[in-house]
Amino acid sequence: MARPTSRHSRPGRTLLVLLALILALGGTMFLQKAFTPKLGLDLAGGTTVTLSPVTQNNTAPPDEILDRAVNIIRDRVNGNGISDAEVARSGSNIIISIPGVGQSEAIKLVATTAELRFRQVLAMEATQVPQNLATNAPTPNPSASASQSATPKSDKSTTPRSDKSGSPAVSTPEPSASPTGKALSSALTAPTPAASGQPAATDNPQQPAATDNPQKQPKKGQDAKASPTAAPSGQPSTPPAQNPNAGVNTQGIDPAVLAQFNKLDCANPANRGQGVQDDPKKQFAGCETDGSYKYVLDVAKVVGTDIDTASAGVRQGTVEWVVQLDFKSKGAAEWSKLTTTAYNSQEPRNKVAVVLDGVVITAPNIISPIPGGRAEITGGFDQLSATALADQLKYGALPLKFNRSSVDTVSSTLGQDQLQGGLIAGLIGLVLVVVYSMLYYRGLGIVAVLSLVVATILTYTAVVVLGHNANFRLSLPHIIGLVVSIGITADSFIVYFERIRDEMKEGHRTLRAAVEVAWVRARRTILIADAVMFIAAIVLYFLAVGGVAGFAFAMGLTTLIDIVVVFLFTKPFIALLARLKFFAKGHPLSGLDAERMSEVGSSGRPTTPQEA
Repeated sequence: MARPTSRHSRPGRTLLVLLALILALGGTMFLQKAFTPKLGLDLAGGTTVTLSPVTQNNTAPPDEILDRAVNIIRDRVNGNGISDAEVARSGSNIIISIPGVGQSEAIKLVATTAELRFRQVLAMEATQVPQNLATNAPTPNPSASASQSATPKSDKSTTPRSDKSGSPAVSTPEPSASPTGKALSSALTAPTPAASGQPAATDNPQQPAATDNPQKQPKKGQDAKASPTAAPSGQPSTPPAQNPNAGVNTQGIDPAVLAQFNKLDCANPANRGQGVQDDPKKQFAGCETDGSYKYVLDVAKVVGTDIDTASAGVRQGTVEWVVQLDFKSKGAAEWSKLTTTAYNSQEPRNKVAVVLDGVVITAPNIISPIPGGRAEITGGFDQLSATALADQLKYGALPLKFNRSSVDTVSSTLGQDQLQGGLIAGLIGLVLVVVYSMLYYRGLGIVAVLSLVVATILTYTAVVVLGHNANFRLSLPHIIGLVVSIGITADSFIVYFERIRDEMKEGHRTLRAAVEVAWVRARRTILIADAVMFIAAIVLYFLAVGGVAGFAFAMGLTTLIDIVVVFLFTKPFIALLARLKFFAKGHPLSGLDAERMSEVGSSGRPTTPQEA
């Protein structure tokens, strides 16, 4: 085999790559102002929620339904297996323990059914007058007729509603024009007064001007309108009955649903139907999240099970958080049909409402058919709310409705004493490894100590960054996995050191050459050992839950860090030390002297390292 030479190694560049990695992790910590790791339930306490199922006739739900609910809730609160949340059954109840005290958003997440429907709007009505209606409402066209004012024709270029009120909107990912306000949507759909440019005598025979002072009216007009004006002036206390659906296109609407729509009072939050499990095969009357509008909605053409995946992210070029949806093949076809139907319909039927647990979270105008099976829910989101909604849609709807029986704050099960005990045990193990390395390897022990320091820095920064971005929380199983990494890292550099000594014992290579040859042979052993450890961690992570999965994640993380340390620090640092005379000439304290290697060559003389 050709002998490698030191010119094949560029240790300075490799160490710069490691430095850049450490600075990147440290910079992320400072930018996100996250300097300490998050602690799990057993070390920091948290919140325990007990959910009781709601069924018809108060009968106990089947076990398979409860087990499915447990799995869905576990995916929601601990989908990646590293947040240390615990979900368990207790009879018909489900008990969820969430790290961190007072996490109201997480509590709401586990109790929400998350039934998603996409329904075409058949009718809508404003229940609260927006504050900006007076300034943003469109001015009627003087040349328009009364019927045109009451039922305006939809414009194909109508853009999605603005989310100034905080409610989100759904749209196609393609660019669109600027959104219109809710006041504009209300004026377009609700019945409006007659246009000011029309004659009063022809539009409304009961105008006050025609009854208060009839002597000022033309005689011909009086003769023509004498009969209709006499009744109102003589009976002012009995106005004619008003049609609650005046100006509403009731074609195709179930009369029972229309009656429910007329009685619906969305101004009262108790009447908005949060948590209602609506039948996707029937029309539905519901409220918007803030109660500003009520809707009659068609049967659901697309439902939550048609969604392939959902993710939260920031829309490109903006700072707005959105929830991106990808539909399955069947869902994509139905979504295209639904948006095409809405696009070709008149106002307000050119809207598609997104209904979550019986509440309309958005009902935007469809400005064009949306093929391709992709959509976005946008507006009014921050990172937490967008991620929560994406998780609800991604992991699926609960098969049952639940009530929160109790919400309790629990203290840590281990506390600071146990945490300090675990850290002390890890520190003792670290000190023993350092002492052994310095006594046995002498000067080379410095490399072992510094390798452990670099591994500690990488592990700490990785845990902090993962805690802030992936909700990774340190529990006792995690800490055990991190302590095990001390042995993994020590094993790697011991394999390398012994391989260097074997090469030096031959007595035919300089230290610099032995470092390169030993690395080629030791690298394979190190990678195989770490691969076995990593495969074991992956198997445990996917087959186990709770603390065992957390231990597996920590062990897999530290195995990857060990590879980084050995390749980016241990090997290049030894290559630099090999250029020093202290190590190259085999100083007694270097760990590479003839007595330390304690061997006699084939000539009967002790082997001595050769200077490069």
